[in-house]
Amino acid sequence: MSPRARAVVTTGKGDYLSVVEPLARPPGSRPGTRHFSGELRLPEWMPLFIALRHPAPLSYRRANILLMRPALKPGLETVWRNRDTVQIGIDPRRAIALTGMRGGAGLLRLLDGSRDRYQVLAAARDLGMDTAAADRVLTLLAAAGALDDFPAGGHGDLPAGTRSRLAPELATSSLAHRDADGGARTLARRQAARVRVHGASRASLWIAGLLYAAGVGLVLSTGPAVPRPGPAGSRETRPANPGQAPIAGDDANDHILLWSPTPTPAKDTRRHPDLVVLADTHRRELPAALVRRVVPHLAASAGEAIGVVGPLVLPGRTACLRCLDLARAERDPAWPLILAQLASQAGADPLACDTVLATMVAAQAAAQALAFLDQGAEAAAVTNGTLELVLPDWQWRRRTWQPHPQCGCHRPD
Repeated sequence: MSPRARAVVTTGKGDYLSVVEPLARPPGSRPGTRHFSGELRLPEWMPLFIALRHPAPLSYRRANILLMRPALKPGLETVWRNRDTVQIGIDPRRAIALTGMRGGAGLLRLLDGSRDRYQVLAAARDLGMDTAAADRVLTLLAAAGALDDFPAGGHGDLPAGTRSRLAPELATSSLAHRDADGGARTLARRQAARVRVHGASRASLWIAGLLYAAGVGLVLSTGPAVPRPGPAGSRETRPANPGQAPIAGDDANDHILLWSPTPTPAKDTRRHPDLVVLADTHRRELPAALVRRVVPHLAASAGEAIGVVGPLVLPGRTACLRCLDLARAERDPAWPLILAQLASQAGADPLACDTVLATMVAAQAAAQALAFLDQGAEAAAVTNGTLELVLPDWQWRRRTWQPHPQCGCHRPD
């Protein structure tokens, strides 16, 4: 393998490439800033075009190359562009390529997370590779964000079966957030989370199923009807409030569908949730109670061939559902009367929400819930806003909602 191995990354300027080099940080620049050795125009005769179409600053959770147990990010295929150039990833928005890699395939096979950096270099030397060149390749791969660090016990005490089931979630998180821990921190946050989903429609039950499948530790699906099977996960039906502190809005006729990979102690179901998803409901006493208790909640609905996800309400910080009602009442004075009637009605029968619309609303709601659990409210597109899908257009559009001055949700009690 040539010691001149180098990584090339696109900068989003079309035919311009930047060569990644582990340079010292220039004076005055911020820690964590990504630096390149220079820029060159891609000659027409050069077939290399590489990837990271819109490169972002490396994650602050990026592992230290000197201490990591390096593994190529899962979910990226490795292919050879020619005898000297290896490409990791297929889509140009994710892929990177290294040139001067003739004879370096053995080194890539060593990057499975089972060895630390020094063990990888020792194994590469045993394969007849130059140690300095192998070390340079590791440095370039880490600088390009192509490596994960798999420390011993990085995924906690997860059983092998659960870890295998959640492998796609880990791979996606590692790529999407450019974390170098293989998604371990994201998974830990999800496993520790408790989410409650209110509603009895297909969309609400599928939201619960998707959150469970994505690794959320405990999902409670609450509705007035006996729950039906969802798309994934082990389920257990209990009567509402079995000796637990109730969330305001529970009804004696409600049932709870518990989604958990393991038997869940009663004390865990009593704990106030980290997030409540209000699906297909016009009952305003529940969101009002959640605001008083400072419980984050996300609204989602599907009907009349329209899907709406949002807003994500952070009590005291963002617009709440009453803020939206007040804004609607300014445009339509009859809205309070309409809302009062909706709260006492069972809803349209049949509901104008087909399978595809229910699936899209459930997926969008689950995505926004996970964005909040994974990275906080700033990552959710529905903070002070809603995402709306009106058939037959099938295009999500965002509407902005601001806290209403007459609401009082931002005033201390």
